[in-house]
Amino acid sequence: MIFKVLYQEDPNEIATRERTKSIYIEADSIRDARKKLANKTINIEYIQPLNKAHLAYEKQSENFELETI
Repeated sequence: MIFKVLYQEDPNEIATRERTKSIYIEADSIRDARKKLANKTINIEYIQPLNKAHLAYEKQSENFELETI
């Protein structure tokens, strides 16, 4: 399953919409996604599972790139 991870680059930063970034990763579950991102120093805001329709929409974005972790 593909997950969209919303995060802040600074783990100590308070989440603000203007500085929120996103990455896309493949994982078995939200817990698995968190484990895969554990070694990164980021502040995870939200992990969203993407269904087929939402994934198709996200793929239309020029910023879509599936991270390999």
